[in-house]
Amino acid sequence: MPEQPPPSAHFTAVFEDEQGIAITYYGWTVEQPRAVVQISHGLGEHALRYAALAAELNGAGYSVYAADQRGHGATGLAQHGGDRSKMGRLGPGGLRATVDDIRQLGVQVAREHPEVPLVLLGHSWGSLMVQMLVNTPALAHYAGVVLVGTAYRMPGSMDGGDLTRRHRPAKGSPGAPGNGFEWLSRDVEAQQRAASDELMFPAEVLKLFGVADGLRLFGRPSRHLVADVPMLIIVGDDDILGGRASATKLRRAYLERSKLSDVELHVYPDARHEILNETNRDEVVRDLLAWLERHVSPPGAAGGAGSSLSSPTAGE
Repeated sequence: MPEQPPPSAHFTAVFEDEQGIAITYYGWTVEQPRAVVQISHGLGEHALRYAALAAELNGAGYSVYAADQRGHGATGLAQHGGDRSKMGRLGPGGLRATVDDIRQLGVQVAREHPEVPLVLLGHSWGSLMVQMLVNTPALAHYAGVVLVGTAYRMPGSMDGGDLTRRHRPAKGSPGAPGNGFEWLSRDVEAQQRAASDELMFPAEVLKLFGVADGLRLFGRPSRHLVADVPMLIIVGDDDILGGRASATKLRRAYLERSKLSDVELHVYPDARHEILNETNRDEVVRDLLAWLERHVSPPGAAGGAGSSLSSPTAGE
């Protein structure tokens, strides 16, 4: 495959979270953005993997911010003194503090872009944490929510085991033993890019988080959300984390349990977990841009922005 240039951002900055952890975040900005999209990445990866998506969002008039979560990317390297064997470990406050870091980045973005609608997009583990944040008062500050490669966070609807098993080449078959990233995408070049990315690592939830934080990933949409915001759920039909059935349950829960009035679901046939790195990624990005076009108010229009991002992250 041709050599890929390293991903980059327009700028890199750091904020200190409420536990004293330095969180590295990146920005891809445009003048007079229609909205800002805040991205929360998945387990075992990092924010700069979303540079291509950020460029496409920039081209449509949206600014983008994304942080390396605790234990990941530049944040994790600094947090653990460069010890890659500790990557994925979240540190003081664990999962709850990591969810609150998403809120804190939202505070930072809102300060830099007052009156501009803010959309929260989470992929995989990031989408599970976004679901947790949606259950808190912080939701009121967002003009929309996008859940990518997500799942209904209940036993039987979310697979937290060996996610590689379904797509691992059979022993003795062509391509065996594989690169370990077949489950992410049908695109072999995308698999190889993931395999060669020094900031990606195997993500075993219980090993990294422990039992208590592993169990905290489970939960349901609240019956009493603080705002009725539009939501987009996009998943691959062959996504081992959840897939069609799980995403359908999640949509139903937000409509019937949480009483959201606008929850759109797209399921892409045969697509795997990372639909933004799939063979049909152009279709996925078109659908995302079309949804943003329909749902995000331009600057100056009445939107969902408020002051609740300054509130502490509540429990579910």
